[in-house]
Amino acid sequence: MHLGIDLGGSKIEIIAIDANGAEVWRKRIPAPRTDYGQSLDAIESLVRECESRIGPADSIGIGIPGSLSLTSGRVRNAYSTPLLGQRFAEDIETRLGRGVTIANDADCFALSEALDGAAAGAETVFGVILGTGVGGGFVVGGRLLRGANAIAGEWGHNPLPWPRPVELPGPPCSCGQPGHIESWLSGTGFAASYVRAGASALDAPQIIERMRAGDLIARSCFDDYIDRLARSLATIINTVDPHVIVLGGGMSNVPEIYPRVPLQWRPYVYSDDVKTRLMPAHHGDSSGVRGAAWIAL
Repeated sequence: MHLGIDLGGSKIEIIAIDANGAEVWRKRIPAPRTDYGQSLDAIESLVRECESRIGPADSIGIGIPGSLSLTSGRVRNAYSTPLLGQRFAEDIETRLGRGVTIANDADCFALSEALDGAAAGAETVFGVILGTGVGGGFVVGGRLLRGANAIAGEWGHNPLPWPRPVELPGPPCSCGQPGHIESWLSGTGFAASYVRAGASALDAPQIIERMRAGDLIARSCFDDYIDRLARSLATIINTVDPHVIVLGGGMSNVPEIYPRVPLQWRPYVYSDDVKTRLMPAHHGDSSGVRGAAWIAL
């Protein structure tokens, strides 16, 4: 039996799967938002409860927002979480008394969808998270591509490609740089564009509902979002040419994205025909926790 844990900003989820990927047990609890020790307590408690029900696990994988520095071993790039700067791998292994595999949550998502999700059987897959942040992961031949610096797939921290004059220098990103893809394509970035257009502050789902109801500002902002997403994904296609791109995160739940973006990325892709498929996640918001279990394998 293999355990996967998804440590998010608002929830911690654990799943047990067998060697075929069949779910055996699952539980989700609210995540401590500011206390690192409580996060360790919560993970340890979930593992103990799970193993008390199904027996000892063969492996444990944990997906986190951010990644482990290859130099210090500390968690980096984990914005607004108590993990930042902590020796998380060392601390949780001490708590559990065994080795644990740690991976970026977007990498977990990509692996899950590549192995038995929307992109199952595809040779190359780029998994995209369009949520509070924007991240991604590459899977080639069923294996996760980590990269020399363990940051493969961090496309959200590149500048928005082919920027319009009105898009320069761009809004500040969570990392502090202006005009990054994340600052435009995250759910919060989309909501901020609505306010900049002169509308009242709403969250992304509310703006989508306004767009469907005929709100002209919401429609214009969503049109811009589609164009920016198409431009950004075109750079991925031009660079690594994946067979399938799978979207996850809150913005991936907008069905209008899927027929429109492939039409709009065509002028930016350096090919006479674009065969890359754009698909929503098969496992939804459970992909991350399933991928954590697969990564441990």
